[in-house]
Amino acid sequence: MALKTTQVSRCLDKKLQIAGYEVPDLLAIFFFLSLLNFLFGKTEMKLALVWLPTISIAMLLRFGKRNKPENYLIHLVRFHVRRKKLYGFNEPTEWLLPPKKLTRGVRC
Repeated sequence: MALKTTQVSRCLDKKLQIAGYEVPDLLAIFFFLSLLNFLFGKTEMKLALVWLPTISIAMLLRFGKRNKPENYLIHLVRFHVRRKKLYGFNEPTEWLLPPKKLTRGVRC
């Protein structure tokens, strides 16, 4: 009985791209497009107020992210949104004095 084999792509860790954009980039572009279309969609300047800014954002992402690592936009937003000071522990809600050490045979 022969062993069944299946061909597998050698590039399993390649990032998913659609038309040269990563999925979070496409979501950002389409969210920006839908927001501008909601605000300025019924005006006569739809081309200048909706499509030109969206195309410029798309081109900015295309050329600005060249040679950047995967999910660069997500990491950039997280870096600018998180707090500037990070603590290892939560800050206490109330300050308590440390307990006193009791010694045997000595009265305080």
